Amino acid sequence: MTRTTIRQARPTDAAALAELAADTFPLACPPSTTAEAIAEFIATNFTVERFDEHLADAGRMLVVAEDGEGTLVGYTMLIAGDPTDTDVSAVVTERPTIELSKCYTRKAAHGSGSVAGPLMEATVEAALATGVASIWLGVNDENARAIRFYEKHGFVKTGRKHFKLGDRYEDDWVLMRSAGAGGGGGGS
Repeated sequence: MTRTTIRQARPTDAAALAELAADTFPLACPPSTTAEAIAEFIATNFTVERFDEHLADAGRMLVVAEDGEGTLVGYTMLIAGDPTDTDVSAVVTERPTIELSKCYTRKAAHGSGSVAGPLMEATVEAALATGVASIWLGVNDENARAIRFYEKHGFVKTGRKHFKLGDRYEDDWVLMRSAGAGGGGGGS
């Protein structure tokens, strides 16, 4: 893998982010997820217009990993504010908090150590710079690789929540990282 640059996303990144999201979202879906449910989720949530909205939203921050050729190979999205999900609100007790809503890398970057780890470190740094007491995320309970990655970066399981994908409810772990927690380096 070529040299990776980590930076805050720019308004001109919307189309590249939409393509990256469509490419990477299926990689994190449970095996039971239908192709139709994945396609519907992508068509609804990962459009250029939706990323234009995210990039213009002062309550959101997107961080990207870009390879030496200028291609986006990973991204994260932080969303400021208290959790609106009652299950999450009950288990994320350190406030103020920020949600790590998205953390995806292209399949070719998995296991390279050059994308996910540095992207996570930069994202945590950006989140903590906002003055929050914690960062939280939801991850499918079947995604053992992602859970290990988050735990390596200082996140701990605090509870459960549900996520609807297609016509099924998936079970997610809620993980939280306190502002003072450390995390490991490297990445997958």
